[in-house]
Amino acid sequence: MTVYEVAVRAEAALGEGPTWDAASGRLIWLDILGMRVHTYDPGTGRRTVGTTEQHVGAAKPRAGGGLVLGLRDGVGLLDPDGGFRWLHHEPVAGRRANDAAVAPDGSLWAGTMRYDEAPGGGTLSRLTGDGTVRTVLPDVTVGNGTGWSPDGRLMYYVDSPTRRVDVFDHDEDGVRNRRPLTEIEEGAGFPDGLTVDADGCVWVALWDGGAVRRYTPAGALDRVITLPTRRTTACAFGGPGLTDLYVTTARTGLSAPHPLAGALLVLPGAGRGLPQPAFQG
Repeated sequence: MTVYEVAVRAEAALGEGPTWDAASGRLIWLDILGMRVHTYDPGTGRRTVGTTEQHVGAAKPRAGGGLVLGLRDGVGLLDPDGGFRWLHHEPVAGRRANDAAVAPDGSLWAGTMRYDEAPGGGTLSRLTGDGTVRTVLPDVTVGNGTGWSPDGRLMYYVDSPTRRVDVFDHDEDGVRNRRPLTEIEEGAGFPDGLTVDADGCVWVALWDGGAVRRYTPAGALDRVITLPTRRTTACAFGGPGLTDLYVTTARTGLSAPHPLAGALLVLPGAGRGLPQPAFQG
């Protein structure tokens, strides 16, 4: 039985985007609405908190150091010395970044959504280090978890209101042949962020479901881990052996949030994750 622990006791409005940075041995995670980028070193317990000038939907390590950030008005590069520049600046009124992932080839697959969650108001785009942008999926509503199989031939993706985790065939030309991997039943919450483990299984956090689920590559429900706060948002493996599953949570919109709503939780020894590539830019 996997038991959760509190890694960071916080009150993030919308905790999201956990990412293990192997180069620094730290977990990066966000408070989207609080405009904060957090880091946590499980070896020392050291934490840092940086602020952004806009709502921040994603923060991923860059190969040369620093971070690539998904922000309200586009995607920017934060250098190790704190310098910032836009990689792709595309302000759209009423729209923000929500989630992103780095593909096996080092490109960033970045999502957007409307603040009012209007159907089809967001996109999923692929960005490379030279600033080239290609829209992969138009007409996204609340684009969330994105991840790849261990061999890189499959991509998993969540548009939360569909209640599905979808799977695509993936190669250097892009993605095709979209089909459902699984559908979350009514009353169990909505699929949010996801990660793929070394066995090729998909772990998905359930918004308003208070749980993380593991699905096999065939789409069979394999494990359910119940957590104390209902708005679980995303998950990622971290730690020296990539065996600990970190889970972000949110308190936004809750009239009586659980004391741990907004905290960073960890499930020690939950499985075995995949090393995550850094953004090549």
